[in-house]
Amino acid sequence: MTYVVTEPCIRCRYTDCVEVCPVDCFHGGPNFLVIDPVECIDCAVCVAECPVDAIYPDDEVPADQQDFIALNARLANQWPVISRAEPPPDDADDWSVVTAKREQLSE
Repeated sequence: MTYVVTEPCIRCRYTDCVEVCPVDCFHGGPNFLVIDPVECIDCAVCVAECPVDAIYPDDEVPADQQDFIALNARLANQWPVISRAEPPPDDADDWSVVTAKREQLSE
């Protein structure tokens, strides 16, 4: 099992989860984070740290978010590892309440 970052993270990109990850499995893009499924050790410490509830075990990803499993794996191979918290975008709090924002994902 691995953990997966889903749609609520788009445009929020809070990095509280990154700070607690013991294996640096997070990769950061312009406005989204992903988890490398190969590096993730299934410890789940990141889940409680996510202020927008965007992280799920891969076997519990909501049905309408299933494509994020493959998306995390693909983008983890393209984006750099991040291992320290970074400031969120200035408008992250505004985006944290938006539910349909898939089209906002910048790859």
